[in-house]
Amino acid sequence: MDVYTPVFPGSGTVMEEAWRKVHADGEARGEAKGEAKAVLRVLRARGVEVSESVRERVMACLDLEVLEAWLDRSLTVTRAEELFVQE
Repeated sequence: MDVYTPVFPGSGTVMEEAWRKVHADGEARGEAKGEAKAVLRVLRARGVEVSESVRERVMACLDLEVLEAWLDRSLTVTRAEELFVQE
């Protein structure tokens, strides 16, 4: 029995690969944004004041490893600027 495998326009083309890259980049940016929001949310929940410059720096970061380190630090810092001390 033959199995039907649909071939969609653009399948396997440079256009499809470009779409996949854009989609993956968007996913990574979304994940980073979520991590950044979590850092700020933990600080807010703990009553730690966050300046606009700290908020902007956290939200602009796209490096998930850095954001994860900041999230870990957000659990113990007493000032928001302490997130960045080990950099």
